[in-house]
Amino acid sequence: MDLSRVDLNLLVYLDVLLREKSVTRAASYLGLTQPAMSNGLRRLRELFDDPLLVRTSEGMSPTERALQLQPRVREILAQVEQTVQKTGSFDAGASERVFRIMASDYAESTLMPRVLRLIRQLAPHVTLDVLTPSDVSFLDVEQGRVDMAINRFDTIPQSFHQRTLWTDWFACLMSDQNPVLREPFTLDTYLEANHIWVSKTGFGVGVGVNPRDVQRLGWVDEALGKLGRKRQISVFTRHYQVATLLAEQHDVMATLPCRAAWLQKDNPALVVKAPPFPIPPIELKMAWSPLLQHNPDHQWLRQRIVEGAEELNRAFEPFAADFIPAGPEPAFPSER
Repeated sequence: MDLSRVDLNLLVYLDVLLREKSVTRAASYLGLTQPAMSNGLRRLRELFDDPLLVRTSEGMSPTERALQLQPRVREILAQVEQTVQKTGSFDAGASERVFRIMASDYAESTLMPRVLRLIRQLAPHVTLDVLTPSDVSFLDVEQGRVDMAINRFDTIPQSFHQRTLWTDWFACLMSDQNPVLREPFTLDTYLEANHIWVSKTGFGVGVGVNPRDVQRLGWVDEALGKLGRKRQISVFTRHYQVATLLAEQHDVMATLPCRAAWLQKDNPALVVKAPPFPIPPIELKMAWSPLLQHNPDHQWLRQRIVEGAEELNRAFEPFAADFIPAGPEPAFPSER
């Protein structure tokens, strides 16, 4: 094949078509008219001698050949983008860039205030668009439509770059009037209380939980399950700030990551206790697309996030002593 006669824009069209599975949506994303996008699909079919997308009862579906092409096309476009990327540094003081960051409620309340302050100091015209896990998908991050994802992840695609920002343990947050405080805080008194469940990891729209399905309730309930015990959950929420507000009720408590509890350290109505049983720690990670790995703007953003996390870790250290088990500090994996 004479490559000089191949329009490489067609690979961009194919990448978007296979992602959107719709000529109309692909045209809108690329800023093309629908006839122009339809013509692009026709040319792609001629180039690859395959229908690529066929109409089914569920809409447009990729052919087997298209599914084989999809990862290869994505890799080619990533290499092209890296090759033509500007090598100049990021002019923070003059930039008006919008950075889109997906952050869990936990990360947003603990980390983002410090990151925002650093960005405002160095890049006053930069805008942050902070999204929730329910707003985006792995695909949004992979395609670079979301600059960064910050959360506790059960899984991350192997193609993503990632870095651990911190390891966190757990703390129990409760009203200073909670009846469990009348006795020594043991596993038995912990289980006598009513509890607030809070968790949200990964991406996508959440679904309701089944209180009886301990294996799907997360770290705290799995740790209790290993002891053959179970707590009484009265409230399920996906928002850590809501959990801290609800914990001011006299008859419920929240077991949540220490840094979330630390935000309430100056609240006289709340008491923070170490859990009376071992709970494995969690890791907060940031993850981003390989498309953005060499982008100077993105490199600048990553450094600000790391600086914000390091600043918070220093401030958190005195509070942490009562909650971190004795032993060597965890070794964070290197960025990949």
